[in-house]
Amino acid sequence: MKAWSLAGPGRLELIEADAPKIAADDEALVKVEAVGVCGSDIHYYREGRIGNQVVAYPFRIGHECAGTVVDAGPRARALIGRAVAVDPAVSCLMCDQCRAGRLHTCRKLQFLGCPGQLDGCLAEFIVMPARNLYPVGDLDLAHAVVAEPLAVSIYAVRRARVTPGMKVGVLGCGPIGLCALAAAQAAGATVYATDPIDWRHETAAALGAAWSGNPERDDVEAEALGREPAGLDAVIEAAGEQAALDQAVRLLKPGGALAVVGIPEAERVSLPIHELRRKEIDVLNIRRQTDCTEAAVELLHRRPGLAAAVVTHLMSFEEAGAAFELVANQDDRVIKAIIAGR
Repeated sequence: MKAWSLAGPGRLELIEADAPKIAADDEALVKVEAVGVCGSDIHYYREGRIGNQVVAYPFRIGHECAGTVVDAGPRARALIGRAVAVDPAVSCLMCDQCRAGRLHTCRKLQFLGCPGQLDGCLAEFIVMPARNLYPVGDLDLAHAVVAEPLAVSIYAVRRARVTPGMKVGVLGCGPIGLCALAAAQAAGATVYATDPIDWRHETAAALGAAWSGNPERDDVEAEALGREPAGLDAVIEAAGEQAALDQAVRLLKPGGALAVVGIPEAERVSLPIHELRRKEIDVLNIRRQTDCTEAAVELLHRRPGLAAAVVTHLMSFEEAGAAFELVANQDDRVIKAIIAGR
């Protein structure tokens, strides 16, 4: 089969690879029909690493995908012919973390397109356990890919304990941030959103943010706290930037929650410990998600305009390199680029 592989920083190559084989009764063979380019993919593409997860070249990339089940083991045959969104995290189900319901921090986790774990999904076919495949009905498969970042965002909103009537900030309006906005709205919150790229925060406004702005031009604290003098109940930091972390703490009310979703390029970040302490802010690190993909698929069905707003570019399988460059350089008003299956 054909697959895309990283040959070095910024170098994608189309290769011939062995097609994956079903090896267990509960596994299914998926014809990949849509793959999203994620911000974490861009870290691997540009820098060859995220923290201590270091790429060894050649490296098969990609973890956001959707497709159609074309074959399956005896315990998964009911999925044959069905369109599915893929949860890229394969847990062992046996370790202490899995037994505690924390499948996303499994001690033996295998994740699509992660160094030292599973080959990426930017290929013609993948094999996954049936438990990782979520039927999407008549949802456009390019839109079904959004289930993965939306699941992460739903998990962040749940961890931040967002409930109806709360006031929530979303700092960073890329795919995760826009999905977090929608997830917070679905939980009944009023949302304030920022991004230094105008078309991204404008998309948040179009999706119903109570206010959106550019932190490099607008006085975000005056705007948000002028409307919510007591402060915000929660902030979802989806930018991976020191300035956003600092601003999140200033925006939060005492007892508020800061959910850190963004992946910084730096090895270390800092937080104003005395303000955190005095306000008793809960700092929550968000590691992907668990048990939120089904909810994500349901929300995409209820709110079709969300995926339509997030997915800005559809590109062919042969254009994968161009898609990565587009997202890496944030060109052409891109938010989410989807690469079609071959």
